[in-house]
Formats: sequence, C-alpha cells, structure tokens
Amino acid sequence: MSTQTSLPKIAILDDYYRRAHAYADWSTASFAQFEFFDQAMSSQSELVDALKNFKAVGLMRERTPFPKSLIEQLPNLELIVTSGKKNASIDVNAAAANGVTVCGTESPGHATAELAFLLIMALSRQLVPLTNSLQQQGQWQPVMGRDLKGQTLGILGLGRLGSQLAGFASAMGMRVIAWSTNLTEQQCIDQSVEYVSREGLFEQADVVSIHLRHSDRTHAMVNDVDLQRLGASGYIVNTSRAEIFDLDALKTALDSNIIAGAATDVFPVEPAGKDQWIVNHPKILATPHIGYCTEETFNIFYQQMLEAFQGFYAGTPVRVISPD
Repeated sequence: MSTQTSLPKIAILDDYYRRAHAYADWSTASFAQFEFFDQAMSSQSELVDALKNFKAVGLMRERTPFPKSLIEQLPNLELIVTSGKKNASIDVNAAAANGVTVCGTESPGHATAELAFLLIMALSRQLVPLTNSLQQQGQWQPVMGRDLKGQTLGILGLGRLGSQLAGFASAMGMRVIAWSTNLTEQQCIDQSVEYVSREGLFEQADVVSIHLRHSDRTHAMVNDVDLQRLGASGYIVNTSRAEIFDLDALKTALDSNIIAGAATDVFPVEPAGKDQWIVNHPKILATPHIGYCTEETFNIFYQQMLEAFQGFYAGTPVRVISPD
C-alpha cells in the first residue's frame, strides 16, 4: 500500500463557496488527505454514505449537525474539529462515548455584534427600502428613517456579544436596557446598562436585539405577547438562532402590523432558500448567516482547524472540547 493511500482522510464540510482552501496553508498538511465539501447534505443517510471512509471531519459552526445517531454510524471517525469554542449541534457526550475527540478553535466574536448593530441602523434609517427605491424604481426618498440617538435598545441576553452591542449603542447615544433569565442587576451596572424585567424590555424598547444561546429553555421564547408589547413602531433583530423566535408569532406580528419590522441573520433551515417565508417577507431584512463570516474570522477558524488536525495526529490534541 502506498504512503498516500494510508494517510487518514479528513473531510472539510460546509465549504459552501469553496473558500476554505484560501484561509489556511493546507499544503503543509502532509499527514493527511483532505477533501472539501461545498454542498450542504440534508439527510443523515447522505452524510453517512459520504463520510464512512473518513477518519476526521472539520465543521463550520452549526451548519452540519453531528448528533449521536450520526456519530454511531461512522465507526471510522476519530476526530471532529469545529470552528468556535463550542458547537451546540455536536453531541460531545456521544462523541466521547464512541472514542471520538472533539476540538475547537478560538472565535473573535465581535463580527456578530457589529452585524447586529448594522442591522439596527439599517432598519432605523430604512436603508434597504430607500436604496432599492432609488436604484430599482428611480424614486427619491419615498420613506423616512429615524435617529438612533435617543432611542432605546433592548438587549435580550447580555453576554459577550450583547455587551459589545451595548457599547456600540451607547456610543451612538442610545439608552440601553437588558434582560435575560439569569441576568443580574449588578451585571448590568458593570456594563453601564439598565436592568429591566422581560415585560419592561419589550414595552420600553424601540428595537430589541436577541443574543441568547438556543436551548430547551430559550426555544420559541420570543412569543406573541412579547411582540405585542414591542408595538407597531418597534423592530426586532436576531443574529442568534431562528428557533429562539416563535416563528408563527413573528409572521403574524409582521402580517398584522403588530411590529414595524424585523431583521434576521438566522433561519430554521440553512442554507435558506426562497421557499422560506422568512427570506421573502417584505418587512424582514434578511442576511445569509454572515454574523461570523468575515475574512479575519475565517482566517482564525481554518488556520486553527488545521492546527487542531495537526496536533491530534501528532499525539498532542489542542483545544479539546470536553463532554458535559
């Protein structure tokens, strides 16, 4: 058997636009054979068939789920490397039980907070309708935007990204309020943010931005009552996970003018197509999950992904994600 064919095969998934090769020097990886996959695989059987001969896989965040049922059907698998420090779509416990090591990368994180603020600004200034009217219909200023200064931003989840967003908003002269289940008043004081109740967040905010992890507790958390409290002039922005919304409630609120509009960077099924109402709704500003997708972030993701593969096959794994 030749040396080339005896090398472990590594699959780099989720490379939708064939860019992964540009962010790391894969030619230095003489310890393995790499294959890049640029198409999303929608079924588990398709994944099993494609990956059955691979020893390791590289994943881009939550694009391809790796639940227990998939891991157990890949007996040759010994390593999963994900971009980011955590990946909720990987069953780390099942991986450990099946002898599969899971490693991650660092994640700068600020890019998502920057996008959230950009979406807030675009909604408030009616940037997309005004641009489209000028370029597509030749109309000059058919709608009017509004200032950010003096508005109230409600942040649902004041973690790392929510705190970064609070800083951007404060610099623009916005009042910033926050709430989440485990958030304390002292944590808000430390961030120069006002602590409010859940009811107060939606009642007082001109725009709400969601910065929560998706879990059983937060699934469909933002509901019809919250949106009614936000009101007819209110906007809501989601750069976290689509499932944090009660999506039926969101559609009703938009269709019935219960809220003014929404922006989302996340979708129930990704990559999202025009068959999803949330992509096409006229009152939604939709971006294709680009929160973390920047040149700088992808350089870190893929260079450290390659480093993790190298470390594992040298017997010194790095940034191991331990089971719960």
